[in-house]
Amino acid sequence: MDYLVLTKVHGAILGPISQILGWILNILVEFTNSFGILNIGLSIILFTLVVKVLMFPLTIKQQKASKLMAVMQPELQAIQAKYKGKKDNDSMMKMNVETKAVYEKYGTSMTGGCLQLVIQMPILFALYRVIYCIPAYVMPVKEHFLNVVYALTGTSSVSSLTEGAAASLLQFATDHNIALTGVNPIGDLTGVSGEALANKMVDILYKLNPAQWGDLAQAFPGAASVIADNAATIEKMNTFLGINLSSNPFNGSFVPNLAWLIPILAGLTQYASTKLMMASQPKKNNEEDMGSQMMQSMNVTMPLMSVFFCFTFPAAIGIYWVASSAFQLLQQLIVNSYLNKVDMDELIRKNVEKANKKRAKKGLPPQKVNQNATASLKHMEAVAAKEEAERAEKIEKTKKQVEQANSYYNKNAKPGSLASKANMVARYNEKHNNK
Repeated sequence: MDYLVLTKVHGAILGPISQILGWILNILVEFTNSFGILNIGLSIILFTLVVKVLMFPLTIKQQKASKLMAVMQPELQAIQAKYKGKKDNDSMMKMNVETKAVYEKYGTSMTGGCLQLVIQMPILFALYRVIYCIPAYVMPVKEHFLNVVYALTGTSSVSSLTEGAAASLLQFATDHNIALTGVNPIGDLTGVSGEALANKMVDILYKLNPAQWGDLAQAFPGAASVIADNAATIEKMNTFLGINLSSNPFNGSFVPNLAWLIPILAGLTQYASTKLMMASQPKKNNEEDMGSQMMQSMNVTMPLMSVFFCFTFPAAIGIYWVASSAFQLLQQLIVNSYLNKVDMDELIRKNVEKANKKRAKKGLPPQKVNQNATASLKHMEAVAAKEEAERAEKIEKTKKQVEQANSYYNKNAKPGSLASKANMVARYNEKHNNK
């Protein structure tokens, strides 16, 4: 399969974000290294914690929007029911106008709940690239690969590297079936020199497994000692709890191994955090609600996808996934506690104030504050509780009817005996003859 190369990601959006995240990870690695601990797994966990803390305000804002959407839902559903089956242009325009009016009444917008997700997506994409390309962003890690590069080329700095210096390493990669394709093809070294060439060579070295490091030492006997020393250090810092972070948990064999714990934990923690997040939202009284059904389906599908991806991705990605879901669990407990104390009327009042300031700039009249948000929320919860109570009452009533029937037909006879069956027939005939 093709692998992503570790050369830094470029682009107007992902490039700067990756650079910032890589800078954070580099600081954390240097921090742990100052205590004599150079371990990528531990650094990824600390890195995940920092990223979660930085993104916490967005998480709060997103879930506020979700809770507000739940309060608005009865009004939005009423509009949808009003125009159900009407596909003409005039009806569609009226429905859009009325829907927009509801959003404005609550001081939000149709895209308000999605904005935070849009902001988070490039951060997550950049984050994955940083974890895939750790040596490109983390100098204490890259230094060990550069030591090997210098030993292979007989140079002492990246500035002296020329195109021909990487030819032997490139041939070694070809002979050992090391994939050289990906986002930035390693195979094209025409005109490449200096630091760019060093990065390409590190790209190749980063893909070697422990056995291939041994083959590399045999192929370059003059640099064997340097290769062996740095390979041992690389393997040590790339191993977390006995798991090699550069390899995939699924190695082609269906025999379970220690690395299988990563995708299993990723699925379980994500499922738990998703269930906890859903618990913070008001229950809807419409069991046929398509959005609700879709969310329930996603709550199962996403953890299963996490399991699949963590089996096929390098274990370093899985470590991030597990740590992210675990921190999400703790974070969600804090968010749920906070949201339970939020005054929805006050939240809506502030939203409307902000919206009215924007309307004033456009010369539009202000919207009135909706004072019934809390009442609407309580009504939704009360309706859901009432429906649950009615279901329980029906179950109990049916149970009593069955018990009464059994008591009637089994009177004066041992249950299950021939006499009870005879009584059942006799009493059945008695009841129906008296009608």
